[in-house]
Amino acid sequence: MSTLNETQRHFLLQIARLAVTSAAEETTPPDIEELASEAGINLEGPLGENRGAFVTITAKGRLRGCIGYIEGFKPLAQAVADNGRGAAVADPRFNPITPQELSGLDIEVSALTPMHDINSHKEIKVGKHGILLEKSGRQSVFLPQVATEQGWDLPTTLTHLALKAGLGPDDWRQGAVFRVFEAEVF
Repeated sequence: MSTLNETQRHFLLQIARLAVTSAAEETTPPDIEELASEAGINLEGPLGENRGAFVTITAKGRLRGCIGYIEGFKPLAQAVADNGRGAAVADPRFNPITPQELSGLDIEVSALTPMHDINSHKEIKVGKHGILLEKSGRQSVFLPQVATEQGWDLPTTLTHLALKAGLGPDDWRQGAVFRVFEAEVF
């Protein structure tokens, strides 16, 4: 898994912003290959690797939309474009973003490393690891930055993760399976 350089990060943020804008304005999504060609960006290497990715949209510091792929089944640049559109208009927790809101939005991209199993929740490092919890046919995920942004320790994080999955607050303590990943967040 290659690390992204500053130019690649800037390009992914541009893709995310254009995807959010086109979704809100109900126009054609950006053509990634055309954008890359115009910018002299190579879509091989890190931008072409199949990676999980999330796009998070905030307005005045409050979450406004967040959609992503945990697993890498599309090239990173395409995953960012897809999830930018999804975060803008398909997050079921929020109304679709309107064109009038666009100027007040902040956009964050999280490019994920592959997930791996761990033996115990005690292996989780708050702020470093994103966490996928699975139990009783339910699952939920937090990106690595969620716990630190909320000021949560590990037990508090896992309680919120269990609740997000529709489980009881202590259901993470027994029988839950955890997988972790890391993210480049920009």
